[in-house]
Amino acid sequence: MKHHTIPRPSSLTGWRRSSYSGNEGGSCIEVLDDHPSGIPVRDSKTPQGPALLFAAGPWSSFITSLRDGDLP
Repeated sequence: MKHHTIPRPSSLTGWRRSSYSGNEGGSCIEVLDDHPSGIPVRDSKTPQGPALLFAAGPWSSFITSLRDGDLP
């Protein structure tokens, strides 16, 4: 899956936390919908850190594989 990074993702607004994330501050990711260049993904514990930018097609395939239990 090809990806790029966004060096200052905290400057972007509209991040949403994974629906599987709890309120205990564990391992969480945040995704930014409707970004013109792809799907930005970041670690919610370090929002000022870099974010990965995935192309929409491969990201969708990845999410589908997770939901379907196709990944080991």
